Amino acid sequence: MRTHELVLQWIEKQLSDGDLALGGRLPGERAMAEQLQVSRTSVREAVRILEAMGVVRAGVGSGKDAGTVVIAEPGSALGSTLRLHVATRHLPVADIVETRVLLESWAAARAKVGAPALDEAAALLEQMDNSPDIETFLALDARFHVALAQAAGNTVVSAMMASLRGAIENYAGKLTGNLPDWKATSDRLRAEHRAILAAVNGDDGGRAADLVAAHIQGFYKEAGVGSQASGI
Repeated sequence: MRTHELVLQWIEKQLSDGDLALGGRLPGERAMAEQLQVSRTSVREAVRILEAMGVVRAGVGSGKDAGTVVIAEPGSALGSTLRLHVATRHLPVADIVETRVLLESWAAARAKVGAPALDEAAALLEQMDNSPDIETFLALDARFHVALAQAAGNTVVSAMMASLRGAIENYAGKLTGNLPDWKATSDRLRAEHRAILAAVNGDDGGRAADLVAAHIQGFYKEAGVGSQASGI
């Protein structure tokens, strides 16, 4: 085992044992190196890995923001990883579409009426009506779908959807070039969004799930991904 992995293993144990919690600070670089009998370089490498994973935030200098603080931003880290793998074409867009259908239809069926995330979803729809360009529309669209997932109250599904958000924006933006009439498509997407939200607010989870699945599949079919994702 490489020495930085020993540091990661120790920090993982501190977290799982409850000796470290959200908002807590890791010991200083020198203290950890001495305690674990590794080099400070190994400690530094382990902290960089944890930063990339969204587990800690490293601050420099002095004051309340100094030191390495335990945070929880799994969506950010997973999102970066997904975007890279999509860029390398290791993860086919059709597979991501299928994953979206599975996650989002599940979440829509279980979204809780009155959840604060549904108010956010409604506000995002209003912003979409006035979005000045395709890029803004797609960014708002991705946030709308994340908010719907959050309304189900499952933190793992929420984190996974948040992680997909960046990848969704990226590949959806590229696919808009395949659409014959963006205005007609955006009008249809907005209408579908409102129907989905109405079904959720009406406590009709089954209809909401069906509408979400048709909404996601319809966009990608129109953009030319449907033939690859016919198994969805």
